[in-house]
Amino acid sequence: MLATLTDRLSMLHGRLHAERSRSVLLVLQGLDASGKDGTIRRVFTGLNPQGCDVESFNVPTTTEAAHDFLWRIHHALPARGDIGIFNRSHYEDVTAACVIGAIDDRQRKARYEHINAFEKMLHDEGTSIVKLFLHVGKDEQRVRLQARLDDPEKRWKFDRSDIATRAKWDEYAGLYDAAITATSTRWAPWYVVPADHKWVSGVAAASILVDTIEELDPKVPEPKEPLDGIVIA
Repeated sequence: MLATLTDRLSMLHGRLHAERSRSVLLVLQGLDASGKDGTIRRVFTGLNPQGCDVESFNVPTTTEAAHDFLWRIHHALPARGDIGIFNRSHYEDVTAACVIGAIDDRQRKARYEHINAFEKMLHDEGTSIVKLFLHVGKDEQRVRLQARLDDPEKRWKFDRSDIATRAKWDEYAGLYDAAITATSTRWAPWYVVPADHKWVSGVAAASILVDTIEELDPKVPEPKEPLDGIVIA
């Protein structure tokens, strides 16, 4: 299923890239070890890298923190004709930011309105937004985090802060539930994807992306002049 979907996605991406009038943004969110990196690798392997960009968002830099919370997001959006993938996103600014005390509840709720307006503007300007929350179970997360520790090839992915974050599972779950409820809109819907089985999240992500771009129905532009009958010597 995944191979069929990725072949279809590659073809649609080629048309979107050739058309160069619209773009697609995939937002991937999830708790630690939910499979964001693996989903990107499985779904986008084989696509033309010239029209596909991955952006990862970590703790804001000093420069980023000196601006509004959407400043660094706007700068990283895909150009017309491209697919952009956000590995984490502005939704960290209404979840993690609240857990660490960087914002209060009043600011969090105000940011929901800012996000909805921002995403509506992007939609109106020709960017189709797909938002996936990879929902990994608490037991499965424990298994994956332990696997990172036990495998020397994956140990670099482990951070001690993962343990502290896991201890606040219920708080993060509540904040994501609130954010998804407040910001799942007609122009930028959320999809909650079960992620305990990696093949399920891969097929789901590819299916949703294929459906989104098929609805756009991108067209390869016609040549500027007739080319019939030309024979290359």
